[in-house]
Amino acid sequence: MLKPDPADPIVVTGMGAVSPMGVGVETLWTRLVAGESGVVRNDRFDTTGFTSGIAGLVPSKADVPHGFDPADFIDGKEIKKMDLFIQYGIGAAAEALNQAGWHPTSPEDQAATATIIGSGVGGSPVMARAVEIIQEKGPRRLSPFTVPSFLANLAAGWISILHGFKGPIGAPVTACAASAQAIGDGMRLIMTGEAEVAVVGGAEGSVDPISIGGFGASRALTSSHNDAPHLASRPFDKGHDGFVLAEGAAVLVIEKLSHAKARGAIPLAILAGYGTSADAYHLTAGSPDGAGAQVAMRNSLKMAGLEPSQIGYVNAHATSTQVGDNAEIAGITAVFPGRGKDLAVSSTKSATGHMLGAAGAVEAIISVQALRTGILPPTINLEDPEEVADIFDLVPKVAKPKAIDYALSNSFGFGGVNASLVFARI
Repeated sequence: MLKPDPADPIVVTGMGAVSPMGVGVETLWTRLVAGESGVVRNDRFDTTGFTSGIAGLVPSKADVPHGFDPADFIDGKEIKKMDLFIQYGIGAAAEALNQAGWHPTSPEDQAATATIIGSGVGGSPVMARAVEIIQEKGPRRLSPFTVPSFLANLAAGWISILHGFKGPIGAPVTACAASAQAIGDGMRLIMTGEAEVAVVGGAEGSVDPISIGGFGASRALTSSHNDAPHLASRPFDKGHDGFVLAEGAAVLVIEKLSHAKARGAIPLAILAGYGTSADAYHLTAGSPDGAGAQVAMRNSLKMAGLEPSQIGYVNAHATSTQVGDNAEIAGITAVFPGRGKDLAVSSTKSATGHMLGAAGAVEAIISVQALRTGILPPTINLEDPEEVADIFDLVPKVAKPKAIDYALSNSFGFGGVNASLVFARI
C-alpha cells in the first residue's frame, strides 16, 4: 500500500463548491450548520406522474444572491457548449484554485498539475433533450456540441483547458463514489510523483426526467414529502423511505506540504488516507453487514496510520434509504468497536440531498470544515432514529461544537463501489 510521507503530508490548499445550498464553500457551510435545507420543489420540468416532485437544486443567482450564474465563470459563447454538470464543475474549480492561489503559467508547473473530476452520470439532461430533438425535428437539428456537452470526462476536460493543466487527467464514473475516488486518484498521483498538484472532485447536473423517472422506478427516491421538501431527506430516521436527487459540484486542490510552503499557500487540512473496495454483492445494494464498506474504511485508516479510536467524526454516506443507512451503520460499528456516543456520525445529505457523483467531494469539504472550525454539522430531520444508528452521536437537528483531530468521509455507489477518505487537522 502506498502511504504518504508523515514528514511531508498531502494537504488541501483550496476548496470550491456549487451546491443546493448555493455558490461557495462559505455559503454551503453557513447554511449547513444553521440547519437549513437545499431541497426544494423541482421546477426543472413538469413532474406530473413522477413519484418525486422535489430535488436538491442549485439556486439561480436571479433568485437569490448566493445563487449560480454560469456567466460569472464562463465566457458567454462557451456556455452553450456544455451541460450543467460542466458549468458547475468550472465554478467550483474557480473558487478552489483562487483559494489555493494556483494559476500556473510555466510549462513545468502546468505539466505537474493533474485534473481528476468524477461524475456519476454526466450530461443526461442534454442526452434527454437530444432524443426529443431527433424525434421532433430530426437528427440534423442536433448541435455539433451535443456529444462534448454530455461526456462525463468533459468537466475535467474543460477545467484542464481553461487553466492550462497538462498533467494527468481523469474522470472516475463510479456512481456515487466518483468524486471520492477522484480525490484518492489525485492523492496517488502525487505520491507516485506523477503530479505535484492535483485538482480533484466531482460534478453532477442530472435532475432531469430520465434520472428522476429511473430512480423513481427503482423505488430509490423518497415520495412521502413532496409537499414539504425540506423534510424529505431523513438519514438514520425511521421515517426514511428514499433519497432526494440533487446536483452540484465540489473541487479541492491538493499537494504536498513542502510544495504548498514553497509557494506560500496556506494548508487547510491534511489528506491522510484513502481506501476503496468492491462489494461484489449486488447491483444497487451493499451487503447488510457493510462488508465492502468495512474494507474501504479500514484501508483508509491503515494508509493514514491511525487507530479507529482516533477518529472523532464520520461524515456518513447515508442517503436516507433504510437498507443503505443500516448497512453503513453495521460497517461503522464493526470498524469502530466499542465506540458509542463519543463517535459523531452525521449525514449532511439530510440538508443537501444526494449529489450523486459530486457527493463525495462536497462531503470531503464538509469534513475539512468540521476539522477547521471545531463544529460538527447536523443530521437534520432526525426525529426518531433507528436503534442500530442511535448508539452513535448522530448530531441530531443542531450543529454542535466539538474539536476533532481526524475525520472520515464515506462514499458508496451502485455496482458495489466503496471509497473512504481520512482528513486530519493541521
